[in-house]
Amino acid sequence: MSSPAEKHAVVIGGGPAGLFAAERLRAAGLQVDLYETKGSPGRKFLIAGKGGLNLTHSDPRPLFDTRYRERQAQVGRWLDGFDAEALRRWAQGFGVDTYVGSSGRVFPVDRKAAPLLRGWVRRLKEQGVRFHVQHHWLGWNGDGSLRLRNEDGEIGVHADATVLALGGGSWPQLGSDGGWTTVLQQHGVAVAPLQSANCGFDIDWSTHFQQRHAGAPLKPVIAHWSDLQGQPQQLQGECVISEYGIEGSLIYALAADLRETLNRQGRAQLELDLVPGREEARLLADLGRPRKGRSFGEHLRRAAGLDAVKAGLLFEVLGKDAGNDLHAVARTLKRLPLRLLRPRPMAETISTAGGVRLEAMDDGLMLTALPGVFCAGEMLDWEAPTGGYLLTACYASGLRAAEGAITWLAQR
Repeated sequence: MSSPAEKHAVVIGGGPAGLFAAERLRAAGLQVDLYETKGSPGRKFLIAGKGGLNLTHSDPRPLFDTRYRERQAQVGRWLDGFDAEALRRWAQGFGVDTYVGSSGRVFPVDRKAAPLLRGWVRRLKEQGVRFHVQHHWLGWNGDGSLRLRNEDGEIGVHADATVLALGGGSWPQLGSDGGWTTVLQQHGVAVAPLQSANCGFDIDWSTHFQQRHAGAPLKPVIAHWSDLQGQPQQLQGECVISEYGIEGSLIYALAADLRETLNRQGRAQLELDLVPGREEARLLADLGRPRKGRSFGEHLRRAAGLDAVKAGLLFEVLGKDAGNDLHAVARTLKRLPLRLLRPRPMAETISTAGGVRLEAMDDGLMLTALPGVFCAGEMLDWEAPTGGYLLTACYASGLRAAEGAITWLAQR
């Protein structure tokens, strides 16, 4: 049996899952080459850092695990090996201290991604990981070698074990274009269709409303919707009116239920409470005060505390004569209905759902159809809301796939 130093592992993809897999593989003594399709690794990681680099979340387990919805049991096993606290300790190893924000999200103190990524890549190179940028993975040759294309043409690379960390289908300009799905399906790997996740939704706004209010924040509001079991749900937060519809952190948190409802029923409705904390009866009484010659829009501002965009939404739903029926106004302000048409395209979403079905892999994330090939990160069939859960699972799955490869190679 050959020693670890004689074994060669290849990682395809330079995002967090791929980098973390490379780190663990190299620590086990394997020769490691990492291939990245763009000119440098971690492009999407850096984009995430523009919002402050939300590394993870302070939710305790098992609450943390529930954020992965139908896949919480499987992802929970990955987190057993590397959870939120482990991620914070790992970052501290680079001198990056973290703190918990008011929302429970965890950020580096300097809220920057670039210093952490630079230190990480530098350390991996010092440890002997060989980086190859501008290499696009194409699949396999007939002899089992990996097909890669660079600026000079196509090359073949032999590997004793391969970790694919190719991302989903969001932000394709950063390297994760989902093109790998066809290649894996051609080799008998079950892949769930990629879909938008953590996304906004299209709404058929009137031209007047769209031009007047696109870009305006809605806060605070309470969203009401039904989950996939038909149970009523609600969540308070903030969102944004966009030119095409509605987006923002509150909408992203509901996106999976809303998307799947659209998939199943062809329609989905979201209802917004525009005046949290004010009961309908009180609202009706407030609206019944004399206007004293003021416009109804001004009356809404004074009596109900509505800003321009919330008043605009009311008129969008009830029409310009809304003030003629105060009962309808009060009812609508507490449950303003929005008909969602479709999720936004994958190319502009934060993340995607779907990917390599976990049932197509063993517990070490090796593809049963392709022994010696492991997968990690967003290309797997799981999803989570924003808040640090996405990044944490990418790290944890990268470690899981690397350890699966190490165990598999040790048996050969």
